[in-house]
Amino acid sequence: MVVRAGATEDIRGIVTFGMAGPVEELPRLRARLDAARQQGRRIVLTNGIFDVLHVGHLRYLRAARSLGDVLVVGVNADAAVGKPGRPLVPDVERAELVAALEPVDYVVIFVEPTADSLLRAVRPTVYAKGADYNTEILPEAATAREVGAELAFIPLTPGHSSTLLAHELRSAVSPSRD
Repeated sequence: MVVRAGATEDIRGIVTFGMAGPVEELPRLRARLDAARQQGRRIVLTNGIFDVLHVGHLRYLRAARSLGDVLVVGVNADAAVGKPGRPLVPDVERAELVAALEPVDYVVIFVEPTADSLLRAVRPTVYAKGADYNTEILPEAATAREVGAELAFIPLTPGHSSTLLAHELRSAVSPSRD
């Protein structure tokens, strides 16, 4: 489900045009997560840009989902992406695509440069990140410990990244003139 604050607007005020389907307010997500916790279910949170979806994303999300019972994915808002020329796909569309993947239960777009506020709001059992991070360089490590979340670092799929795909797409569109 794509989770947004407000019945007809996302957290940045973008109108959703009354879309049917998986659009909820963040308080409703928190209530659902509270109910899941009361049933003894483990909540897993992960986050990322998820710009150009590829098999590495799917494998990563499946691995994250295997760590618990409910998978919440935070998608970085466009303004929070610090990579030049990125994202290629708008955040609302990235969130919708991620929400359609079978391991994902909920998606939320967040505007902060780190997921610290999201961690505090979701209070997951497990905070999963790619193995390109570790406890020393993960910006949210202290917050994860603060909320009592286990940290899990999931191996990435070699040769698969949005950055690599974006580079290949740009090269295909404008071949070099050697």
